[in-house]
Amino acid sequence: MKLSNRAVDVQESPIRKLMPYANKAREKGIDIYHLNIGQPDIETPKEILNEYRNFGSKILAYGPSQGLDLYRKNLMRYYKRHNIELEVDDIVVTTAGSEAIVFALLSTCNYGDEILIPEPFYTNYNGFATMTGVKIIPITTFAVNGFQLPDSNVIKKLITAKTKAIILCNPGNPTGVVYSRAEVERVAKIARENNLYIISDEVYREFVYDGSSHTSILNIKGLKDQAIMVDSISKRYSACGARIGCLISRNKKLIASVIKFAQARLCPPTIDQLAANAAIDIEEEYFKDILAEYNERRNLVFSELQKIDDIICVKPTGAFYIIAKLPIKDSEDFTRWMLEKFSYENETVMVAPAQGFYTTTNLGKDEIRIAYILNVNDLKRAMLIFRKGLEEYKKIRKE
Repeated sequence: MKLSNRAVDVQESPIRKLMPYANKAREKGIDIYHLNIGQPDIETPKEILNEYRNFGSKILAYGPSQGLDLYRKNLMRYYKRHNIELEVDDIVVTTAGSEAIVFALLSTCNYGDEILIPEPFYTNYNGFATMTGVKIIPITTFAVNGFQLPDSNVIKKLITAKTKAIILCNPGNPTGVVYSRAEVERVAKIARENNLYIISDEVYREFVYDGSSHTSILNIKGLKDQAIMVDSISKRYSACGARIGCLISRNKKLIASVIKFAQARLCPPTIDQLAANAAIDIEEEYFKDILAEYNERRNLVFSELQKIDDIICVKPTGAFYIIAKLPIKDSEDFTRWMLEKFSYENETVMVAPAQGFYTTTNLGKDEIRIAYILNVNDLKRAMLIFRKGLEEYKKIRKE
């Protein structure tokens, strides 16, 4: 029996595909520091967890396809604190940010259409594009300049009659780049001139450092019908297992089409919405200490990476990821070797090879992504082991 073309073509997660090697390492009694996946060790707020513990209804019923009104109205208040004015019907609650991106692509693109995305990019965009029959055209960015966007003319040359949208992830996963307001305005101008949608993935909006600020696509004028914002609570509240996100647009026709797709999956999870709703008003108190913690983690990882000869790595200003270009040829081989062949005092480290975050052939082959999601003591230990492993690997591979 044949599988569908999309089943064959859909990308295997570069973040998760090496897990069998990690499992075998654990079976041998080796402890692993996981820096490969964005699962923070920050405790989920008690306000969220209490909603699960205290759910008192005798029936767990369907909710509205667009999400609970209670939650959507409170989301309006959350976004207003970020200077984003919305109406409740601008918001569709989704099953995580992933579904929001799929809905955005289904609502804006036909089969065979193209979308522009700065690469390296969140690897699951590849999967979403395959699922929806859309082709990704990369806007290539480079580690040497901190993955900043190229000149507007470079972007414009990529636009064809099939181009329907530009996707931005700001702050960026996997790069940690934060686009300035001027850069967002520049992309918005390109979108206006070429009648393109902008799908802005803003799930890391709170995680900015060094005095940087986040600019939402919904705060850029002249994009009422073109701006689509995608969001999620997964990283914001360290609640990755609560699959709640949203899609937001002031384009009423687009929202109506998104709701039709939402109706096809009936409704987003009810209890998870109630849990997310409980966290709406904890923001200021919650993030003060957490941002300080992530900033310390970022500084530590960057400092440790700078001890490696011939590394190329610009300090990120957002999210909780960092990409480093290593003095090796194949980061996937290195990552696999760390799990199969190397340990220091019965411990090893798992990172994410970066090639899977690119669509351009061979780009990222010598790069890794590190997620600084462990506490400072564990990160210190992990980075020590990482550097020792890299030195040993270079000797064995004679690199």
